[in-house]
Amino acid sequence: MIKPITVKDYMATNLLTLKADDTIYHAIKFLLKHHISGAPVVDDNYKLIGIISEKDCLKLIAKGGSFNLYDVTVADYMTKKVETIPPEMDIYYTAGIFLKNPYRRLPVVEEGKLVGQISRRDILLAIKENIQPAK
Repeated sequence: MIKPITVKDYMATNLLTLKADDTIYHAIKFLLKHHISGAPVVDDNYKLIGIISEKDCLKLIAKGGSFNLYDVTVADYMTKKVETIPPEMDIYYTAGIFLKNPYRRLPVVEEGKLVGQISRRDILLAIKENIQPAK
C-alpha cells in the first residue's frame, strides 16, 4: 500500500511568528524585513490566536486620520477567526481547501499548538515530487 502524502510531509516548521501585544509598527517592519505577506500570531504557549497579514495592516491606513503606530497592537487588527488543518491531512484535501478559499497559506495545528504552516507552493512541490505525468 502506498503511503498517503500528508501536510506534515511538506509543511514549513521553522515559522516566523508575532505576539498579540506587538505593536502594529513592529508587525509591519517584521513582515517587510522577512519578505513575507503574513505571520501567525501565537501566545506564550505557542497556541495560535490569529494571523496578521499585509492586508490587515492596510486596514489601519485605510481608516485615515492621525494615529500612533506604537499605540496600535497586532491584536487590534489581526484576523482572529483562522481556519487550521491537522498535520495528518492529505495534500489532496488541502488543495481543495486552497481552491475554495483565498488563502495563500494554512496554519497547521496539533493539540491546540501551532506546529507548522503549509502554502499553495508547498502543495505544488508535493505534486511535482509525487505525481508522475502521463507520457
